[in-house]
Amino acid sequence: MDKGSYNGIWVYIEQDQGVVQHVGLELLHASRDLAQVTGEKLTALIIADDAGKLAEQVEYYGADEILAVDCPACGHFSTDAYTELMYRLICEYKPSTVLIGATENGRDFAPRVACRLKTGLTADCTGLGIDEETGDVAWTRPAFGGNLMATILCSNTRPQIGTVRPGVFRAQRETQATPVRRLTRQVEREKLRTQLRELIQREDSPFNIGEAEIIVSGGRGMKGPENFALLQQLADRLGGVVGASRAAVDSGWIDSSHQVGQTGSTVHPKLYIACGISGAIQHLAGMSGSDQIVAINVDPDAPIFKVAHYGIVGDLFEVVPALMEELKAAAADL
Repeated sequence: MDKGSYNGIWVYIEQDQGVVQHVGLELLHASRDLAQVTGEKLTALIIADDAGKLAEQVEYYGADEILAVDCPACGHFSTDAYTELMYRLICEYKPSTVLIGATENGRDFAPRVACRLKTGLTADCTGLGIDEETGDVAWTRPAFGGNLMATILCSNTRPQIGTVRPGVFRAQRETQATPVRRLTRQVEREKLRTQLRELIQREDSPFNIGEAEIIVSGGRGMKGPENFALLQQLADRLGGVVGASRAAVDSGWIDSSHQVGQTGSTVHPKLYIACGISGAIQHLAGMSGSDQIVAINVDPDAPIFKVAHYGIVGDLFEVVPALMEELKAAAADL
């Protein structure tokens, strides 16, 4: 393979019913750092039945170019259509790197594209960089059940493809608009093995831990599912939501939708309160980007204190009620 014939960084911008998904904007900001190191053009790739209209939602997020590809078969996500079209575009333009959000759709078609191209795919990444020796993208992802972090290079083939978790990076709006290049492509009907007959909307849950500004999380120190009611009381008083470590979820104490960490959600709240969480590496990687971290743990040597802005060494069943009393008193004084 002539790796030198591949150039440019592509970020796939996922859309759902005409709305750009935030993970694509996050990846544009993260990829800007990669592009500055490699000197390559950063392209935002949009695939839809009216991609030009979607480009308006992307033009101020730091790409050098927006490639808006109109395809009648791509109004709604279709594994066959998106795989075929992405494969063709990569063969035509030969980007050296392709980043895709690790969403349900991204996890579906990204490995199919990589397989057709006979190249590697690093899935579910939580970190990006450039290897100093090879110049390859250094993809970082959890391994061995989230107990350690692995850095993976794709040195022998191109393009380098990776799916990246939503919420790991933060989108950043720029002041300068990005130029848009529009293309029209077709996917033949015989390439499509499935057909969308009806779209049934799922009722949105009011709970979305990835967007919460205040999270009160519990771990193994909660001792049982009944004690998460205490954290719910504190979260309600603060206007936040309840999170959990993997240990608490694995124990069946709380639903997995509350899980924070490499094997759960990556979060960036304004305030993160960790109650009875020791601070395993996979959990720290999922919440260490919080603006303010408060840790409550009986063990003064718990790893969580290394990332906490404020640490309280004590029994959470004494500390949390005391915090709520202070909050109640403060509210009464207002």
